[in-house]
Amino acid sequence: MKYGILTEEQILYLKTLTDPERVLTGTEISEDYSHDELGGIHSYPDVLIRVMAETEISQIMKFAWQENIPVVVRGAGTGLVGACVAVRGGIMIDISGMNRILELDEETMTVTVEPGVLLMELAQYVEERGFFYPPDPGEKSATIGGNISTNAGGMRAVRYGVTRDFVRGLTVVLPDGTVEELGGKIAKNSSGYDLKDLIIGSEGTLAVITKAVLRLLPLPAKTVSLLIPYDSISSAIHMAPKILRLKVNPTAVEFMEKEVILFAEDYLGKKFPDTKSPAYLLLTFDGNSKEYIDSVCEQTAGYCLENGARDVFLVDTDERKESVWSARGAFLEAIKASTSEMDECDVVVPISKIADLILYVHELAEKYELRIPSFGHAGDGNLHIYICRDTMEEEKWKEKLAAVFECLYKKAEEFGGAVSGEHGIGFAKIPYFEAQAGETVIRLMRGIKSVFDPKDILNPGKIFHNDRDCGEKNKFSD
Repeated sequence: MKYGILTEEQILYLKTLTDPERVLTGTEISEDYSHDELGGIHSYPDVLIRVMAETEISQIMKFAWQENIPVVVRGAGTGLVGACVAVRGGIMIDISGMNRILELDEETMTVTVEPGVLLMELAQYVEERGFFYPPDPGEKSATIGGNISTNAGGMRAVRYGVTRDFVRGLTVVLPDGTVEELGGKIAKNSSGYDLKDLIIGSEGTLAVITKAVLRLLPLPAKTVSLLIPYDSISSAIHMAPKILRLKVNPTAVEFMEKEVILFAEDYLGKKFPDTKSPAYLLLTFDGNSKEYIDSVCEQTAGYCLENGARDVFLVDTDERKESVWSARGAFLEAIKASTSEMDECDVVVPISKIADLILYVHELAEKYELRIPSFGHAGDGNLHIYICRDTMEEEKWKEKLAAVFECLYKKAEEFGGAVSGEHGIGFAKIPYFEAQAGETVIRLMRGIKSVFDPKDILNPGKIFHNDRDCGEKNKFSD
């Protein structure tokens, strides 16, 4: 069964479901909506609808269900794997206008938000009121709906966990337009299958998120970071699991190379505290007393200096925090600005294998004569690897890119890892995910998808191939 094709009459009907000025077609749709942040996958929707309310989404989905029209939901478009690209055309629902913080419940320590709220807006809102939302992906301008859809992790995952650990409840619109509430403000639930957890990380393929109840923590009174330079990449990265075994409970353990730091300096026009060493660890600690923070920082700094660190820089002033964390937050954009084209890999491995993986990346860069800068979350085994094209001619670039990806995903599997730690599968990583997951896992996932979305209209062509993909032509162009 093929998808329906939108007619002029149907588009006129869609304009009756909302403000007609928020329904765009043809040249009215900005080029930005044809791709995500990385830009390697391009395809336009036939119609873009900027929704403002759950009722609008429900009505749109009822129409799409009846007419068999594919639908993709988009937030800020900061994804890196094409998950929010309309590879089958159809309707794109832009939820960025649904950006209200609806309630802060101090008694249950939860905040209820719409999916278009930006991560940085939520963080500021709750911190001003003495609370703390721990998930901390590098892209602070991402929407909460996008974070939930990819189960985003970030720098504080080593201590606090990932987005899934802080979602108490979701309100969703199912593909047929039905509105359902999953979970709520309750702290635990053992009542049947946890459908909420199926939605988290499903990349918009099962339901449209319209509201989220998020768990909060008390805001730590003090936060301090340590920037620790090392003589070699190997010595830096081998220290990460050793620091975790100290039981000092760091909030973040980040790995960065000099090359990437210099890119960030150029990109931001700001100086990093130190760029004399080949590699660095960036550790963060938080707590409610100065005595506790001073104690763990002193213990960690002493241990690192005794085991090969060149120095330890205390990042405790506003100026130094801004210098370090603005650079860390700009790594992706800085690498992107340094090359003509790039693609990314965010494999995750057991923390005992993160050093081996980083050294293997350097071997691949030398073998294939490519620039492959990397950085990442050394404390949880998630590395962000960027393969850069620079001046390479297109045919050779595609050939080498495919070979490097094949090597990276094979090595991650060999180390007991997975294809993606936090960016998701989307459209770009389907072949690698299917090869690693195997037939049984893909069959089970297809079964889940068919229960939620038997017509396969919600974000089709993402995460894995369906039977429909064999006969349905992609709009995707590379």
